[in-house]
Amino acid sequence: MNIPYRAFGNSGLSVSAIGFGAGQIGDENLSEDHVGHLLNRAVDLGINLFDTARGYGLSEARIGRHLAHRRNEIVLSTKVGYGIPGFADWTYDCIVAGIDAALGLMRTDVLDIVHLHSCPLNVLQQGEVIDALERAREAGKFRIAAYSGENAELEWAVASGRFGSLQCSVNLCEQRALQGPVALAAARGQGVIAKRAVANAPWRFAERPHGHYCEEYWHRWKTIAIDPHGLDWQELAIRYTCFAPGVSSAIIGTTSAEHLERNIAYVSRGPLAPALIAQIEDAFRRHDQNWVGQL
Repeated sequence: MNIPYRAFGNSGLSVSAIGFGAGQIGDENLSEDHVGHLLNRAVDLGINLFDTARGYGLSEARIGRHLAHRRNEIVLSTKVGYGIPGFADWTYDCIVAGIDAALGLMRTDVLDIVHLHSCPLNVLQQGEVIDALERAREAGKFRIAAYSGENAELEWAVASGRFGSLQCSVNLCEQRALQGPVALAAARGQGVIAKRAVANAPWRFAERPHGHYCEEYWHRWKTIAIDPHGLDWQELAIRYTCFAPGVSSAIIGTTSAEHLERNIAYVSRGPLAPALIAQIEDAFRRHDQNWVGQL
């Protein structure tokens, strides 16, 4: 299995086309041995981008615990802005404290990518949190100042020119960012991380999963009614997102080494046929109900 690698914009970093979304490994019910094996297996198989956040439970600490000895093999991405005891969320000092906490938890002297995590538009426009991010980068605490979010906030962040990369939802059921923020970011030499790469796997549910975080994507999936042409839905989704124009890496979360290996095998098969991509995107355009980006 061979994972393609790509330049992360003009940053000088190279990232695997499929990255490891580390939200699920923050679950305290998972054993340390299991998480350690999973993380190291990901590196062994060629994944080098690991994306986490302050809000992902034990995730940052576990990445530090199990991958610090392989720091030169990986690209570390995290998200800040909230959840630091003693600091009000979305303030200058909270950003700085969040970065310092991540450095300590992940046992490194420098991070690679630090995002403002779904920062509200009015806070972005005030500029204080971006100033904090830029000062920390200038101090050598990390390499790339980034924004993670959707909709008007994402558009503002890209247009501002103050971020070196972005992260947003891109998948079969979430294509609108590709023609706007993703395309603009790529044209400007900014890296792009695609999240929710498999649209929360709505094909798991025979009926609408009311109240489930996947409900909205299930509705969209049923509405656009894509023909998978015999492909497994997971494969179709992964190959679509990982090879979408402008996407540097698509992060996918799992707690299963078996699923990890399967997903990598899908990516190794390369992009979908152009005719199938055209059908997928035409179906989305025809049925799009002004769907907004899912956080």
